[in-house]
Amino acid sequence: MTKEELYDISFHLIMHSGNAKSLAMQAIGDAKVGNFVEADQKLKDAEEEFRKAHHFQTSLISNEAGGENYDIPILLIHAQDHLMTSLTVKDLAKEMIELYERTSIKGVER
Repeated sequence: MTKEELYDISFHLIMHSGNAKSLAMQAIGDAKVGNFVEADQKLKDAEEEFRKAHHFQTSLISNEAGGENYDIPILLIHAQDHLMTSLTVKDLAKEMIELYERTSIKGVER
């Protein structure tokens, strides 16, 4: 795989994981004001963005497992870091939304 192809994959990873992270943060905001249906939809949309990002990540892993060697650019390392950070935000968003829902159900005021 050429360096340009690795850059292209890197940019796709950054784009899709960035979209997912933004959606997860928006979901937290929706939950904070009691819009749980919207929050759930944003998390579903975030999952779709992660699915797209994982498609690109999996292609790299599969190719390497098949014997392809990469001269890994820093941009790819950054893209992987971006993906992992975004996954963490999404996981925390799920937990926060659940807490907001529990608080809302119990009638506890903020």
